[in-house]
Amino acid sequence: MRNILLPATALLTAALGGACLAACTPQGPAEPAHLGQQGASASTAAPAESADAAVDGFPVDTPAAATLWEPCPYVDSQWLAETNGQKVTQVGQDTRFGTPACVFWSYPEAPQATIMVRNLGSVERARAAVDWAAPIEQTEPVEEDGWSGGRGVLGPEQAVYAVQKDSVAVLVWTNQQQTIKAQQIAQEAIANLGL
Repeated sequence: MRNILLPATALLTAALGGACLAACTPQGPAEPAHLGQQGASASTAAPAESADAAVDGFPVDTPAAATLWEPCPYVDSQWLAETNGQKVTQVGQDTRFGTPACVFWSYPEAPQATIMVRNLGSVERARAAVDWAAPIEQTEPVEEDGWSGGRGVLGPEQAVYAVQKDSVAVLVWTNQQQTIKAQQIAQEAIANLGL
């Protein structure tokens, strides 16, 4: 009897584990807190062909939505865990952009960090992306090594560091209240990508 129950239990466990894996895997990053309902629809909509479309065909305010469950090609998961102070349990990429956006999760449902590096085709569009990520009225200005933008705490569990140089914008959100962590992540991405 024991030999019959063991395979049946193993099959049931595997089936339930597979169902949980499909249902429990994060489907994408939470939208920046200041986006509200408008941001939720932007991540699922097809690229908009409009005046504010970037080189990649997406508007400057397109949030990242992880679609490929692979390590980030320009920020190491262990480095990010040590920098942000949380274990990394899952990493996803949004490959719609020229440089994939990277989304890192820990145990909470919302991502612990999201990194977007976008070539937006013009300085004006890069500034618009920074203003979207780090709203001027909620952040402090940043000027560092030719990069300019903003940093701030957008909510109880969200800090942002967003900068642009020429037509490139680097946008980083973390679930921490310290903007220094978002800044360090942005600087790591900039250094590793040679920007």
